[in-house]
Parts: sequence; C-alpha cells; structure tokens
Amino acid sequence: MEEKLILSSMQKILHDIEEGVHIVDADGVTRVYNKSMEKIEGIGRAQTIGKHLLDVFPNWSVENSTLLTVLQTGKPLKLQKQSYMNLRGEEISTVNTTYPIILNEKIIGAVEIATNTTRVDHMSSTILELQQKLINPKPQTAHGIHKYRFQSLIGQDSSFLRAIKLAKTATKSTSSVMIFGETGTGKEVFAQSIHYESERKEKPFIAQNCAALPDNLLEGILFGTTKGGFTGAIDRPGLFEQAHGGTLFLDEINSMAPELQVKLLRVLQESYVRRVGGLKDIPIDVRIIAASNEGPSELLHNPMFRNDLFYRINVINIQIPPLRERTNDIKLLANFFVDEFNTKLNKDVWMISDDLMSHFNTYAWPGNVRELRNFIETGMNLVGDEHVLSKEHLPAYYEELLSYGFKIEPRMQVDLSNGLNHYIESLEKQLIERELNYHNHNVTKTADALKISRQNLQYKLKKLEIELK
Repeated sequence: MEEKLILSSMQKILHDIEEGVHIVDADGVTRVYNKSMEKIEGIGRAQTIGKHLLDVFPNWSVENSTLLTVLQTGKPLKLQKQSYMNLRGEEISTVNTTYPIILNEKIIGAVEIATNTTRVDHMSSTILELQQKLINPKPQTAHGIHKYRFQSLIGQDSSFLRAIKLAKTATKSTSSVMIFGETGTGKEVFAQSIHYESERKEKPFIAQNCAALPDNLLEGILFGTTKGGFTGAIDRPGLFEQAHGGTLFLDEINSMAPELQVKLLRVLQESYVRRVGGLKDIPIDVRIIAASNEGPSELLHNPMFRNDLFYRINVINIQIPPLRERTNDIKLLANFFVDEFNTKLNKDVWMISDDLMSHFNTYAWPGNVRELRNFIETGMNLVGDEHVLSKEHLPAYYEELLSYGFKIEPRMQVDLSNGLNHYIESLEKQLIERELNYHNHNVTKTADALKISRQNLQYKLKKLEIELK
C-alpha cells in the first residue's frame, strides 16, 4: 500500500512539474511522457506511451535524438540545446539533460528532462538585434545614447577624488579594470568616462548587466551562436565581437554563473572567442571593464566567484565610496540635481530648505547617488511656483523614509576582548537575522534589502551559521 502511494505521488509530481519529462525503456519504447513534454513537442501521451520513439518521431536518429544517443552510449548528455519544429508546426527551443537508467550495470532505459527556452531564445534574438542597431563604431554620430565623461562625476570627497584620479590613469592603459561600488554609486559613469577618454573612444562601448539575464541567454549574447552548432542555431556575433576594438563593460559580474566565468577567463587569456556550438576561434581586441556591488574581500571569499577570474580582471582596481561616506558631497550633488531638473522641468527652484537638507545629511542613502537624484526629481515635479524645495514637496512615505532611524538592538552581550572582527561579525549576524525575519526568511528579498547578491547571502548564512526556517 505504501509503495503504491509513493509511486502515485511520484507520477503526479512528474506530470505537474514545469519541465518536460520523457522516459523510455532499453528498447526505446516510451513509458513516461508528462504534460509539459506534451506542450513542448505538440503531441499527446496517448500517441506516445507504449510506442517506439521512431514510430512517433520517424525523423529522429542517434545524431539528433539525445534519448537514442544515451541509450546507445550509456553516457549522460547535459544541457544540450535543441531548436526544432514540433508536431504542431511551432518553432521550439529547449535545453535537454538526458541520463541513462542503469540497473546491475545494465542500461534499462533513459530519462530526458527538457526545459522550454523558446521565449528566452526569442528574447535573446531581440536583444542582440537591438544591440546591433544601437552600436555605432563612431560614437560622436550616434543618437539617443547617453555618453558620460569625467565632468559627469560630481564630488569633492577625498576618497571619491582618488577614485577619479585612478580612473583617469586607466584611460592611458589597455589593461582590464575592476570597479567596486554599491548599487547607485555610478559604476557605469566611471566605465564610460574611462572609455571615452581613452584611445578606444572611436570604437564601441557596450554595457551588459550580468544579473539581468538567465545564464543560457547571457552565454549566447556574450559569445554569439553558430549555424549548425545546435539544431536551429543561426550565425550571430556576440557582444565580444561587436565590441571589437572597443570596450565591453560587464556590470554585476559577481552574478555570472561559474560555468560562464570559465569561458570568460579563456577569452581574456587567449584573446579569442568561440561562439556557442562553434569550432572556430575568432580573434578579438576588447578591453574589459567589470563592476561588482560586492567589495574585493567579499568577492574573493564568495565561493560562487572564481579567484583566477578575479585576479585576471582586477588589474586596475577602482573603489567608489558609498554616498553615506561622502557626506560633504550630499549638498553639492543635491544642488546639482536641482539645477538639472530646473532646466528639464522648467522650474525656478533656488535652494533646498535647511530642514530637508538636514534629513539628507543624516539619511543612510542605501541607493546612493541614484536614490538622491530620484528624491530630487520627485520633489521638483511637485514644486509649483515656489523657489525652495522642502519636505512638503515629497510624498509622505519619503518623509518617513528620511526620518527612519536604523538601530540594531543587541541580542547578546558582545565581548570586545575577542577583537573588532568578532564584534563586526556579531552585528552582521544580527542585521541578517533581522532582515530574514522581516522578509519571512525569503532569501531573494533579504538579499535585495541588504544590497548583496543571493549567492553572497547564502555564503554568509553558512559562515555565520544562520538557519533558514
């Protein structure tokens, strides 16, 4: 009775999961074919269960069927890309992982798990087409692309000025650059400034956020694809080829999957790129500027980020201080943004009230310069004929946010005799536990609130021995 219940539960799970599941026996006869696989291949279970693969799919062979290949070789095939017309005439793209089923050293069948990537692949094509339309080898004639120069970097803080000085030094080099800074500190502004003041300024500057796309989509976008490399693939250059002679800015590189990091490292070491599914090495001349919202120490201790890639890119190291450490620049930046939106919105604001500026100076600015600019833009839109921007021009929740005082209540007595690192670690643990509880132990939301990557948060949970509920 118990075995039947377990078997029934397993069958229900197999039929209800989003991935397609296709199981055949040693003779190639279909035994399991779930609902998701029906949708992918455009054929019902009644037409497949109990029938040989080649009776249902006569055009399949060992060369183009992962199931038949695995039955013959006994070796698993992982993350195989396929693009084909299903039996409803729809163009389908999948990523398949196929394993042999072995009992007593004998192959008794094979199981294939297919992820439908059709929408993602269409998105990839659209993104690449748009990238190619936007890229112009002569940037001075391009329209609609905001280009930043060093004069766009506003600040007088000594650590900020040191970062600018180092970035200006980087314009005279072709070495890779690593920019560290929290979200909103202006990492791309630094990257563009370096490019457009360097000898590569007449060549493309291409930016790609590594956290914005799924891994399989990012791979095709970065390295390109080759016709015939996998079923349905077409010849398309990736961003490395498109940026030839110029600069490729990889933002949030700490979010890149380890498998892609290996491929990126090979490209950087050899100055050749190989398209997905291709065999040809294509020479490239691209300068890499990478950015991370994790600091150097965090990145080196992040188990998801390869140290060899870190050392390869981190030739010139630029660290942008967060706005909360540039308190003397807050008023300067706020007034700069007031002038900017006076022009854009046709306003006539002369100053910011002392009360509002006092709140600005004590607020932690987790979103940094980007958040300050957003505050000013919001207020300037709500200003009428007044000449002073004050708290009354901000939505109520903004005022509550500015007035919010963050304080960590100690949960245990901290013994400073154990040293500063122990003290800081205990505070970090309290903060993470507080945010976890607030977000009902949702790791993604907690990581977003803490302004760190999900991988980094998982590393800290393990390191600090914090258990998820």
